Amino acid sequence: MNFKRRPQYHFGIDPDEVLLDATNISHLNTQQLEGRIEQPVSRTTFIVLSTVSIVLALVCVVRVAHLQIINGDELYAQSVTNKLDHTTIFAERGSIADRNGELIAWNTAYTTVSTSTIAASTTSRTRSGDFPLREYTDRPGFAHVVGYVNYPQKDAAGFYYQEEYRGVGGVEEAYHDVLHGENGAHLIEETATGEAVTQSIIRPPVAGTDITLTIDAGVQEALHTAIANLANERGFSGGAGALMDVDTGAILALTNYPEFDPQIMTDGEDTEAIEQFLNDDANYFLNRMVSGMYAPGSIMKPYVALGALALGVVDAGKQFLSTGELVVPNRYNPDQPTIFKDWKAHGWVDARRALAVSSNVYFYIVGGGFGDQQGIGIANIEKFVRLFGFGDTTGIDIGSENVGTIPNPEWKAEYFPDDPWRVGDTYNTAIGQYGFQVTPLQVLRGIAAVANDGVLVTPHVVSDAPQSRVQSRVRVDTDVLQIVREGMRQSVNDGGTSQALSVPYVSVAAKTGTAQIGFTKTRVNSSVTGFFPYDDPQYAFVIMMENGPVENLYGAVGAMRATLDWMHINTPQYFE
Repeated sequence: MNFKRRPQYHFGIDPDEVLLDATNISHLNTQQLEGRIEQPVSRTTFIVLSTVSIVLALVCVVRVAHLQIINGDELYAQSVTNKLDHTTIFAERGSIADRNGELIAWNTAYTTVSTSTIAASTTSRTRSGDFPLREYTDRPGFAHVVGYVNYPQKDAAGFYYQEEYRGVGGVEEAYHDVLHGENGAHLIEETATGEAVTQSIIRPPVAGTDITLTIDAGVQEALHTAIANLANERGFSGGAGALMDVDTGAILALTNYPEFDPQIMTDGEDTEAIEQFLNDDANYFLNRMVSGMYAPGSIMKPYVALGALALGVVDAGKQFLSTGELVVPNRYNPDQPTIFKDWKAHGWVDARRALAVSSNVYFYIVGGGFGDQQGIGIANIEKFVRLFGFGDTTGIDIGSENVGTIPNPEWKAEYFPDDPWRVGDTYNTAIGQYGFQVTPLQVLRGIAAVANDGVLVTPHVVSDAPQSRVQSRVRVDTDVLQIVREGMRQSVNDGGTSQALSVPYVSVAAKTGTAQIGFTKTRVNSSVTGFFPYDDPQYAFVIMMENGPVENLYGAVGAMRATLDWMHINTPQYFE
């Protein structure tokens, strides 16, 4: 049986038929596709696009063939041998000059031989490197003030793992952030043999800031030479000295002996000398002026006198008889009194004369009392020496300061718990001995306050240092300070212990000190401190000579005299 399929009829309307019908509506906007049906891409457009694509493909194929087949070996060799390197441009470190503009530390060119004659005191050096090299003055005496630098460091592969100079000690360390500048960088394309192909700076370097010191290089060298000569001729193991403006705290000279060589430490090539600097018992790296601690001896007597006068324990005219010793009765055993020695018999002495001749007996009595005479006692001795900055740091802008030791009952109880404080301990403290320890810089600051009517200035070696604005006032009457100044002047011009400083070209006030050290008492520290000119004080000074023979008759005062004589000829302006 045959079944015949019947045709199917569709009565719906497809969307495209609607659009077709819409073409009959004449008011439609054909620009907005109203009433238009989708049209296929034209044959012309297809041919154009196909041609362009084929041409581009052919160009790429030809270029690849040229690079890979024709020039492939040459380009491969170039890609292997050339490299792009990121290189540091080392910044110029700031220079350091003295107050007169003489360079103390500077840089030399690092790609050529240096023939610099920047200052008369410098010498030419032949060195080269990847960065500016540091040069230091040949003048002695600057090591602890200026310090030295460690150069940028490379690893075994030749890459810099330390890209900055590192300041070590002195101004180089304390003012590193000012001196170091900011490194730059550039990109260099090099061959395998190191030949630069192209290069471009991507960050220029910024040079460090130059620094001017308050120090006079000539005075510095003269002071150092005087200390070194005295040490070598008279058997002292070392010494330190400084001069300072009493009104501003600006350091005119500050030096130590012995000292290391900044150039040797920076260059790092003379290993034998460096080994000696590091390991010798002479302590080349100790900044004795700032960090050294010494038994001061009689240079503490001005502050005990100030205490006795300010507290009214004695007046300036009160006299005591020095027969060469103070005999303290022993109530438990009258036949065995305790005897405290003076260094000689001085006869009758008042405050001024006691300072001039450095009478121990006078200061035993006003310090600890004797018989019917009351002393100020250990608490007030400590109070007055602290008023003038002892037992504290000075705030100087270089070095690491020590605060020293002021003996008192609490200190003794800590270190000698089975031995109570005795009046003899007060006596010895009153003349700057027993457990007393000070830094020479504290002595300098203290005597400057005596000279300038009681203002504690802050020492500094860099001009316009922030520390230069810091100061405080000691509350002691001017009349009392004047009595002490007069006693120090008599020490120079009236047969006192400082008479070696009696010179015709400037009036000086001074106080000497000798402190026995060690168990055998065969070695001493010798010191001198003071100020000039006497009538209008401008500069304070201190020299501390370390560990010399007790029988030596030449002490620190001799080094100060040599310095003053040099200044009289070469820098008389400081005496005006």
